[in-house]
Amino acid sequence: MDEREIRELSIDTIRALSMDSVQKANAGHPGTAMALAPLAYTLFERFLAVNPQDTQWPDRDRFVLSSGHACVLQYALLHLCGYDLSLDDLRQFRQWGSRTPGHPERGHTPGVEVTTGPLGQGVGNAVGMALAEHFLAERFSRPGHELVDHRTYAICSDGDLMEGISQEAASIAGHFGLGKLTLCYDDNHITIDGTTAISFDSESHTARFAAEGWHVQRVQDSEDVDELAQALQIAREEEERPSFISIRSHIAYPAPNAVDTAKSHGSALGEEEVRATKEVMGFDPDKKFWVDERVYEHMSLRDSGAAAQGEWERKLLGPWREAFPEMAADWDLAWQGKLRDGWQRALPRFEAGEEIASRSAGQKTMAAFAEFAPTMLGGAADLVESTKTLFDGAGQFSRVHAGRNVPFGIREHGMGAIVNGACAHGGIVKPYGSTFLMFSDYMRGSVRLSALMGLPVVWVWTHDSVGLGEDGPTHQPIEHFASLRAIPDLWVIRPGDANETAAAWQVALEREDGPVALLLSRQNIPTLDRGEVASAELLARGGYTLWDSADGAAPELILLSTGAEVPTTLHAAQALASDGVKVRVVSMPCIELFESQAQDYRDEVLPPAVSARLAVEPGATDGWWKWVGLQGDVLGLDRFGASAPGTTVLEKLGFTSENIVVRARRLLQRGR
Repeated sequence: MDEREIRELSIDTIRALSMDSVQKANAGHPGTAMALAPLAYTLFERFLAVNPQDTQWPDRDRFVLSSGHACVLQYALLHLCGYDLSLDDLRQFRQWGSRTPGHPERGHTPGVEVTTGPLGQGVGNAVGMALAEHFLAERFSRPGHELVDHRTYAICSDGDLMEGISQEAASIAGHFGLGKLTLCYDDNHITIDGTTAISFDSESHTARFAAEGWHVQRVQDSEDVDELAQALQIAREEEERPSFISIRSHIAYPAPNAVDTAKSHGSALGEEEVRATKEVMGFDPDKKFWVDERVYEHMSLRDSGAAAQGEWERKLLGPWREAFPEMAADWDLAWQGKLRDGWQRALPRFEAGEEIASRSAGQKTMAAFAEFAPTMLGGAADLVESTKTLFDGAGQFSRVHAGRNVPFGIREHGMGAIVNGACAHGGIVKPYGSTFLMFSDYMRGSVRLSALMGLPVVWVWTHDSVGLGEDGPTHQPIEHFASLRAIPDLWVIRPGDANETAAAWQVALEREDGPVALLLSRQNIPTLDRGEVASAELLARGGYTLWDSADGAAPELILLSTGAEVPTTLHAAQALASDGVKVRVVSMPCIELFESQAQDYRDEVLPPAVSARLAVEPGATDGWWKWVGLQGDVLGLDRFGASAPGTTVLEKLGFTSENIVVRARRLLQRGR
């Protein structure tokens, strides 16, 4: 069998496996996978430097299928290229507990780098991976020791380009000149609702990307493997700009009746059409999940990948370690996701009585651990002076220098996906993104995916309440506490003073299996005297008894609070105690961590027998009823804020010690 014949057989095998998998599941997206088989084959077989036997090899090329609905294409490729993914796994496509879910999921399938599905996210992830490669190459590679030298490839669809996140990400990639990024666009002219003529054809995609600073090419025929290979090679040789390759394809090709139809986008072709397509390809229509052994031999990347990794380890990693032992130590820590030893001891302690916004306390905390996290990078959505998330002296990320401070611009949604991509790439310890809490809405899709993937990123959101003041209700978060806490596996921490802020950063830096969100204040907060109240280190338990007037006896009233309202709540509790009320104050900075504690501890902090409970937080009340019960009360906000100085807004909306006392007394009277 000559080269052309084995190539055609391999491409058609990818198509057949895609059709069979979707048909057996009776659900999925076969058409895109069939149309992209030549591109995917060319990319994997000719260009992608990976080792299926070690999916974590640091210098492997990264591949992202942003059009995650076509995941059956990726699964077929991974199987044929020698990854630990069997034909039985393909037969279990979209079934309970399978390793071939309905969209690519990081951690479920060997070789899948990121979870994609919400369109456009994968484009942003790929930009983050390319950004991470550029940063690590500048930090660790030296002349003659190119330790970091790989590319990021992504495939996207019409839907990816329609979503605004892709334009945010593409804009910043072009601005930074991320020359090792190649984005292949599947221009098949089909969406679920019909042809793209109804919603998208008036736009020049190539002109858009060219205007954003990308090198642009157009491939007219997705079946022309030589033309595809030439375009990918040109992209590989382009070093100054990211590359965009627009590829005209025909969805469901070569199905005789389904090609170029919207129906083939999102549903199985049907048994008869699958049989007819196999006949067109010269396959036996009665065989399902059939692979010619010659295809396995031709497409396997196991030997070539192991050889490439072995050469990298011998020629680069080994000699580089000897030449640069100090950098080698940082390299090892970076790929373990850890900071240099001693960072916990370096965290600041704040003096009692000092009034400082938790965003400013966060700034001082970041400055304290900065030298211990040399591969930590991040930035803000054009708000770094407000969020105070800057590593002083660490340089700004740009086209000419990969500094640690990334100026994301006003691109919250893109920033979120880029941060996720940088983390998924590896070697970047605790990447972070920051903006005002109100604008976490703009990046919610990315935040949700960070939790779904279990990525140890940090989201820093400041101006965390109506206390920000004059900007008014458009900038004052109300529902955001509850909304973010509803995301599974996201730890949301709203620290109550400067020392809790340092402790919150410690929790964020120590977590290895998921993201942490820090909600920080604009307004100053008095630093509590930890000689009179419990240690801020107890924040690691999510909720703890901050202060108790009962002197060992059971309290008759419990006040729960978070963030800037903790000192106010404590002041109210002390006023109640002076009148003889046995009152306990519980600081609850992280509900998720508190929920993870043993029941005995939770009952110790919140004794079940005490039904008089008042929660204080200037946000939606929904989530607090679980903790105060039907006999309790919540001083919160189920309305929008107002434009006025922050202290005035808080006072008018009832967040004062005096009003807390009134609400608490009313609660006690109701229970008597």
